Amino acid sequence: MTITTEAVKELRARTGAGVMDCRRALEETGGNFDRAAEILRMKGLAAAAKRAGRTTSEGVIEAYIHPGSRLGALVELNCETDFVAHTEEFKKLARELAMQVAAASPRYLSKADVPSEALAERRAELARESDGAGAAEVERLLAQWLDEVSLLDQPYIRDAGRRVSDVVADTTARVGEHVQVRRFARFKLGE
Repeated sequence: MTITTEAVKELRARTGAGVMDCRRALEETGGNFDRAAEILRMKGLAAAAKRAGRTTSEGVIEAYIHPGSRLGALVELNCETDFVAHTEEFKKLARELAMQVAAASPRYLSKADVPSEALAERRAELARESDGAGAAEVERLLAQWLDEVSLLDQPYIRDAGRRVSDVVADTTARVGEHVQVRRFARFKLGE
């Protein structure tokens, strides 16, 4: 099958991958755009995983203020280079993460950041509230709570079928650099 320049351009527009990578992916899949896009996404994730240990000292701090100015959020999103930090895709991710923080009110960045005391306290609280429903049910409710309070584990507000960490990983794959949410803060009048 002959791969046309238009097909390469279309796949490049969809994925942001390089021209030769798009051509190779299309050749490998016999012109199937969806499979080629998936191959490119996996390549991008693999390349980003190699860079995971690199320092992410560049980035942006993005603010979101909800209409009415009674609720706001700040997010620090880091990457490896200022070139990526100034791209529209990176800035858009930072803005959407700030909106996520404002809307979903996470308390911790990830499950690993939840203090063991808070975890033990919540487990005991769920055990009291569940009226002897069993350890399995308490653990299920605890896992659900962890998903609610951990930013990276929350369902993404624009697509509930995906986690925030999935959205960050997709951006990492597209920009080819390690992207990391460093910290966040949420402000609400009266709290």
